[in-house]
Amino acid sequence: MLQATIKLCCGIAHDHLRHLPGLKTTAIAAIQKDTKGLMVRGSHHLSSKIPSYIQRLMGKEKACPEPAGDTSPSQFSSVDLAYITQGEAALQRALSILQHHTSWQAEMMLDNGATMSSAALPGLGKVFRAEVVLPMPVAQLHRELFERIEQMPQWNPTLSAVKVLQHIGTDTLVTHKVTAPSPGNLVGQRDFVSVRHRGRKETAIYLVGTATHIEKLPLQEGCIRAESQLSCIVLQPLAGEPSHTHFTWLLSMDLKASANMLVGGWIPKSVINRVLPQSQADFIKHLSRHFSTTAC
Repeated sequence: MLQATIKLCCGIAHDHLRHLPGLKTTAIAAIQKDTKGLMVRGSHHLSSKIPSYIQRLMGKEKACPEPAGDTSPSQFSSVDLAYITQGEAALQRALSILQHHTSWQAEMMLDNGATMSSAALPGLGKVFRAEVVLPMPVAQLHRELFERIEQMPQWNPTLSAVKVLQHIGTDTLVTHKVTAPSPGNLVGQRDFVSVRHRGRKETAIYLVGTATHIEKLPLQEGCIRAESQLSCIVLQPLAGEPSHTHFTWLLSMDLKASANMLVGGWIPKSVINRVLPQSQADFIKHLSRHFSTTAC
């Protein structure tokens, strides 16, 4: 088995396999299991440091390295690894869009200088992009948007609850988010079960999310289970002004059917095309107000 897993590691050195999400994590876990098994059986030819060394060696190839101190892949269950793979796949997809797609159609511009644009992309449909420079450092934004995610409803009135259902290592979460009821809201109340994953590339921090399933969380009464097809927030320090952040947010969402709509029970695209960019604009507004209040 050790020989086969070594071949697996060698195989991911090839360009066409190098960026497959989850492959490296699986290879590292397999090798660690084999080497630890040999040490337990009394082999004197293997150092006890080999598993961690292999992990560090493999980690050098990652596009977005995890912060130091993350849990060893060998400690993850198969379910945990599936969540990590989902998060990594969403990150790679977002990186591909950010790097290769340049044809964005302008939607609106906000008073705070934020620009809203959109593009129709294969497999996702319409993706909305929000960009703005925020007078807040990356570290502070990162903390609020990932580490303090459960506190979001305290400053964002469009949410009634956000709960972390599971922590997987230091960079992956499974969350449940419930939107707040709103009088006259055509879309109605929604809830989302998502994998959230963070990665780093140079000075930027990427916070991605995508829909997932968890058996112990049934449908909520009064809510429609919607799906975040892709959400990616990029936090990049502004050149020359480290106290400011260039904030970019990609969003693609399937709001699912609504009993409140009259058109066959489905939300018309014209409504979705207004609701999603407006939700991004509202989020940025509430986030800015939250930091202004905190600063005061």
